[in-house]
Amino acid sequence: MDGSGEVLLVLELVREVSATGIAVGGGGNDGVSFRKDCTDLVRRISLLSHLIEEIGEFRSRSVDLDVEESESESESWLSDLVVALRAAKRLLSLAGNFRSKSSSDGATRRITSLFQSVTWKLEKALSSIPYDHFDISEEVQEQVELVRSQLRRATERYGSLNSKMLSHALAQLLNEEIDQGQLGNRLIRSLHSQNNGSIDREVSLKMGAVPESNGSKSHGVNIISYKSRRLGNTSDHSEACLVTDIDADGQDNSPNKSLDEIKKPDPIAIPDDFLCPISLELMRDPVIVATGQTYERSFIQRWIDSGNATCPKTQQKLENFTLTSNYVLRSLIAQWCAKHNIEQPTGLTNGKIKKSDGSFRDVSGDIAAIRALVRKLSSQSVEEHRTAAAEIRSLSKRSTDNRILIAESGGIPILVNLLTSEDVLTQENAVTSILNLSIYENNKGLIMLAGAIPSIVQVLRNGSMEARENAAATLFSLSLGDENKIIIGASGAIPALVALLQDGSARGKKDAATALFNLCIYQRNKGRAVRAGMISALLKMLTDPSNCMVDEALTIMSVLASHPEAKVAIVKASTIPVLIDLMRTGLPRNKENAAAILLALCKRDSDNLACISRLGAVIPLTELAKSGTERAKRKATSLLEHLRKLQQL
Repeated sequence: MDGSGEVLLVLELVREVSATGIAVGGGGNDGVSFRKDCTDLVRRISLLSHLIEEIGEFRSRSVDLDVEESESESESWLSDLVVALRAAKRLLSLAGNFRSKSSSDGATRRITSLFQSVTWKLEKALSSIPYDHFDISEEVQEQVELVRSQLRRATERYGSLNSKMLSHALAQLLNEEIDQGQLGNRLIRSLHSQNNGSIDREVSLKMGAVPESNGSKSHGVNIISYKSRRLGNTSDHSEACLVTDIDADGQDNSPNKSLDEIKKPDPIAIPDDFLCPISLELMRDPVIVATGQTYERSFIQRWIDSGNATCPKTQQKLENFTLTSNYVLRSLIAQWCAKHNIEQPTGLTNGKIKKSDGSFRDVSGDIAAIRALVRKLSSQSVEEHRTAAAEIRSLSKRSTDNRILIAESGGIPILVNLLTSEDVLTQENAVTSILNLSIYENNKGLIMLAGAIPSIVQVLRNGSMEARENAAATLFSLSLGDENKIIIGASGAIPALVALLQDGSARGKKDAATALFNLCIYQRNKGRAVRAGMISALLKMLTDPSNCMVDEALTIMSVLASHPEAKVAIVKASTIPVLIDLMRTGLPRNKENAAAILLALCKRDSDNLACISRLGAVIPLTELAKSGTERAKRKATSLLEHLRKLQQL
């Protein structure tokens, strides 16, 4: 495969993992124990799309300019990344089909070992990227390095490292993928004939097709595991079972077991109507589209978000993109699962939910009443929307249990849809509900995976003042995750937050300030904030006679001051005299931050040092070095030392 073909393959793999990993990692069946591992892996891999896109653009420019590339330098790491991504996709399928109740400890340990192997391989591949060769932007470099550090920490959390064992586990995982790929081709051909060829190439890719080097397609286990159950007791049954050390039920089938020991009972045939036509998986949150067909919500939403305007199954044009919950089918699926002693596709089991650390949390609340409210959110009546959203807002404010139950009832994607409602009250209640739900840590990932950020930013720009305030607070809550800082920063949120900081209510300004502070911890967002006019907004807050937000303004400016663009903007805005004055008259914490900002401005900058000397900074700095906080003393002492060196020149 040539270089450009491999880049396209990597991009396709990244997109497939991002599109299909949500449902696999969403806690369906009994795979709850690895839910957070799956979600974290999907989110980290999805961040690599910007890197691959930039490499693709570089390739296009190189072809146009007839530039020769060094294959050894530019291709080896890309091949390693293909291997890691294929392994990740396979692992997500295994973890999604894993059943903790019926599995052995050995099976659980092996899944954990595979997570360690995949995160190790991904980090190893990313460590060899020749950034300069591909002319990768600083922003994308920083994203990749962030992903690398998270993968490295995740690898260490899974246990002690043994590269030989990790490589062996990875090889086993990929061998299993090849075995399943041969079976997958047969099953897909069967599926096409059943549907008279109505499912096109793009749909088959959505269902898990992975291009191989010879141009053929292999298909992942999320098709195989469920499709095999559809085959029932046919003569092909033995072929349809997973060829793997861990079967779809999470059982440990070690090679040294006899055939009798590994013989499995006949699989239960899942009714076709219970399977999503896109993923071929048992549906968790079935929804009806405009053509009357039913799909798993996350898969059809991804299909629509990718720019498709047709029904995947019928190829008819969708008159609208409304997704209506199919509660009748959900109830039938629940009854069928109970009858066959199969865990229902939900994270909630017998009043308990499994937390990310593996422990269980008791959850109490009226799940039936909450599900009824969530149904009303999908009503065609604006009044019902408004009333249900108000009740969800109230419930989500009261307790963590309610936040869990609302999310488990499928409320988050519907609330995200309501963010674009033209009804002001509905929009206010929806954004406030999402804010309340985000307080529970596990819900943050679900909100991000529901694609909430663009709609939250839209509310931040155009909503009522209350809606804008709560949108800003929601962005702060979501930005506590490192990956989310990148996503939110790239979404256009920062200019909207700066606008709220300038013209919002007192509460709105506070919410915008906290969100901006958190986002600007990520280096690239500092430049975005400066270009959005943040320095002038902060200076206005510093000189406001009411002094109500001086502390917030100084804290944010101290984070920005190390950025080259921010340094220029701070000096240009004539902020230095204001900072020196604050060192004389401000509160202890304000004096400390003012000194810290001045030190950042004056490092390796003799012009700024001379400026603060002329403006009389020596006296307040000397006083601060004697009687300030410990941090203030350090900053003041360092600045005085720089000033002494300047005078000696």
